[in-house]
Amino acid sequence: MNTKPLAAPHAAYSVRDFCAAHNITKVFFYKLMKEGTGPRIMKVGSRTLISVEAASDWRQLMEKGAQILPPRRRA
Repeated sequence: MNTKPLAAPHAAYSVRDFCAAHNITKVFFYKLMKEGTGPRIMKVGSRTLISVEAASDWRQLMEKGAQILPPRRRA
């Protein structure tokens, strides 16, 4: 019988993985961070990581911000 150990779900994204998962560029990610509107980050050694919870919180904030904008008019 071939028993493979189950992979543990990721608890954090690297910056590259976060950007890929959210379809944004690293340049845009760092722009958001500079503006103070990016996700919470944590430093682990020299790595910058974004927890799954921080990513979820950031998405919720982005959704709330999008609801504030008026709908686009069709020409």
